[in-house]
Amino acid sequence: SSQIYPIHLPRETRTRRALLICNIEFEHLSRRDGAEVDVEGMMKLLEGLGYVVDVHRNLTSQGMATVMKDFANCKEHWTSDSTFLVFMSHGVRAGLCGTKSKDETTDILSVDTIYEKFNNKCCRALLGKPKVVIIQSCRGGKVGSVMVSDSADPAMPTPGSAHAIPAGLEDDAICEVHLESDFGTLHSSTPDTVSWRSSVTGSLFIQHLIEQFRNHACNSDLQEIFRKVQYSFGKFPQQLPSQERTTMLRKFYLFPGH
Repeated sequence: SSQIYPIHLPRETRTRRALLICNIEFEHLSRRDGAEVDVEGMMKLLEGLGYVVDVHRNLTSQGMATVMKDFANCKEHWTSDSTFLVFMSHGVRAGLCGTKSKDETTDILSVDTIYEKFNNKCCRALLGKPKVVIIQSCRGGKVGSVMVSDSADPAMPTPGSAHAIPAGLEDDAICEVHLESDFGTLHSSTPDTVSWRSSVTGSLFIQHLIEQFRNHACNSDLQEIFRKVQYSFGKFPQQLPSQERTTMLRKFYLFPGH
């Protein structure tokens, strides 16, 4: 179907690659106890889905950017159909903390950098292919719950004005594509709120994510699995994963085993 991302190559010749960056030890911030459990769980999940996982630990923001640039240039992407980009660290509203971070402004990797390194201009090998971004980090210090009344009357959202493209314009480009497309992103929490982690069993978000992928990757597309992850937090009001900056043009089925 034209509505589903294709898998062109057989499993034997396909070269799926995934990137996993996890910061555990910091110079000025607390150690992320339990994070190694998340790494092991995600590695096992991704390897089971046919990805070779490049794992990097304890990087500064510049180190993370360099690793992403190198990974975006991997020749294996040309014979792959997709990639996973997994990030785990302390975080603030502006992005992910590097190992030298002291506060909300020092050694911070902007989330925008992820999309810049893997957009269709900088990573041609993944043009038209799903790029799944998983981010486990706090995005602020607020708790993600609020007490509400059954009589609350939320205001209706104001529709944004449509952006019209002027008619009659031409250019000499051979082929024009979206600068940024085919991303599917799931953050561990909504903006400005915390994400919760056990020092023994790891992050709640990663636990729920792995469970939903294992149970539903065989019959659900990526965004439906993301929705199931979000739904699984229904009885934990302190945290809610958030789909953001998703630009999937088709449905992405992982087809485990194929």
